[in-house]
Amino acid sequence: MPRGDKSAYTDKQKRQAAHIESSERKEGRSKEAAERIAWATVNKQDGGGKKSGSGHKRTTH
Repeated sequence: MPRGDKSAYTDKQKRQAAHIESSERKEGRSKEAAERIAWATVNKQDGGGKKSGSGHKRTTH
């Protein structure tokens, strides 16, 4: 997935980012800064656009 590609994010995450971006714009931030803050916040809350775990499974023997 190239940088900036938001296809792995859920619709809910995209709505959250849009809402955060709107709030940041109202605070006077530039579009670029507001978008960066919005996606950073979504990533911090949900761990990014991952839909599954890390791919590592731990087994007990």
